[in-house]
Formats: sequence, C-alpha cells, structure tokens
Amino acid sequence: MASQRAAEAVAAFNGGFSCSQAICTTYFQAFGIDRVTARKVSCGFGAGIARSGNICGAVSGAIMVIGLAYGMARSGDVASKEKTYRAVNDFLREFKRRNGDVDCTPLIGFDLSDPSQLEMAKERKVVTTRCPRFVKDAAEILDEILEL
Repeated sequence: MASQRAAEAVAAFNGGFSCSQAICTTYFQAFGIDRVTARKVSCGFGAGIARSGNICGAVSGAIMVIGLAYGMARSGDVASKEKTYRAVNDFLREFKRRNGDVDCTPLIGFDLSDPSQLEMAKERKVVTTRCPRFVKDAAEILDEILEL
C-alpha cells in the first residue's frame, strides 16, 4: 500500500508535473521550500534530465530531497556528506532492485532524446502507464530512508 506521500507524488505527476517535480513538490515543503520553488528547481530534471534519457527524474528528485535532509552545508562537515552519500546509495540500490535501472531510457524502453522514439512513446502512452510506478517507488523508498 502506498504511503500518503507516495500517493501525493503520484497525484502531482498525474496532474501534469514531471516525475522530478512530483517528488520535489511533495517533499520540499518539509524543509520550508514552497511548491512553486520546488517545481521550478526540479523542472529540468524530468524525463531523464530534459528528455536526455539519463537518470530518471523521480530518482533525481529523490536525490535532491536526500540532500535537503542530510546534505553538507558547512565546509568540513564530512559527516553530513557521508550520511548523504550513504542515503543516496541506499536509495539507488533499492530503486534499482525494484525497477532494474535508474536511467530513464531503459526504464521506459524509449530514448526520449530521439524525436521518433519520443513520438512512439507518446503514442503508446508509456509515460502515463510506467512513470507513476517510478514516482511511487521513489517516494516509498524516501519514506523508508528519511528521518522526517
């Protein structure tokens, strides 16, 4: 069963926001960052970083959230940096275990940077059928990792 945050993130995605925006919009508020700022900051990470086929936007969004939770803010704060890296690696391992990869192209089966493949992906509604699961998984994994 999906957590409340996972359901909220999927609803944001289904409401027209990218995978990265859905994750960031859902979690950034816990750190005092408003929805508009969260959406703007994370906008370019959707669809495997602006349809480049790289890291899944839900994964990018989750990494940003982990950075907000644990990230190094002062020079020399090695403990925070290491905690962040451990949490990110734990997240990546679990996301990959659940989905087989962390990159957009293998996850959805289309290279969105190729206009013809992008068109095929749209025709087959791949984003609306596959990506909600990635958003849900990212949120569920975040909920397991974060101490919020």
